[in-house]
Amino acid sequence: MKMNLRHGIWVLAVGVGIAISAGTVHAVAAPLLQDHEQQQQQHEQDYSKNKTYQQGMREGKSDFAHHMDHSKKRHYKKDEDNKAYEAGYQKGRGN
Repeated sequence: MKMNLRHGIWVLAVGVGIAISAGTVHAVAAPLLQDHEQQQQQHEQDYSKNKTYQQGMREGKSDFAHHMDHSKKRHYKKDEDNKAYEAGYQKGRGN
């Protein structure tokens, strides 16, 4: 009987420790995820007046409306234009 009580107390202590650790990790990770989302939104807002972003947005909406995949994937010389197009396309598809 005494052995079962000790075993039960250890199991309870380990369970409480895991619960506290998980809560701490969740509390620390939540602000980091919010910061990442805000940075991503700010980055997309930078493209709003970019022509390639707007073209990606139009093509993304069109593909979404016609149930098509990424059929009009464009390639630009500048990496920034590729990023703007892809951001617009994803936004146009509703992602």
